[in-house]
Amino acid sequence: MSAEQALEYIKSRPEGALQSDLWKVLKIDSRKCSRIVAKLLKENLITREVESAEGIRTYRLYCAVKPRGRRFDPLLAQEAFEPCAGCIEECIPEHCAKLSEWIFSIVMGIEGEAIREKMSA
Repeated sequence: MSAEQALEYIKSRPEGALQSDLWKVLKIDSRKCSRIVAKLLKENLITREVESAEGIRTYRLYCAVKPRGRRFDPLLAQEAFEPCAGCIEECIPEHCAKLSEWIFSIVMGIEGEAIREKMSA
């Protein structure tokens, strides 16, 4: 049993994983689990909160590392990047055709693409 496997299990539970369940699920003893959790805490890979489960004090473990692929999501709409990100043109946002099209695609969704295709034809 390795720290990487424990971290993967914790990552798979967005609501957090109970430490008292972790050692059972991973089929290791509680002492080894405590050492693995201590290592992950020291490396700032997880966080924990005290919790009581069935009258027993335990910890709820959360993954502290955010998935890398999600950091650009606020810049995406209809799978297209927000046009101002990285734009070198010095335009006024109210008069930017690229920005207007991007906002239009957010508002109209798939229907907006069909309308734009008709307009460009």
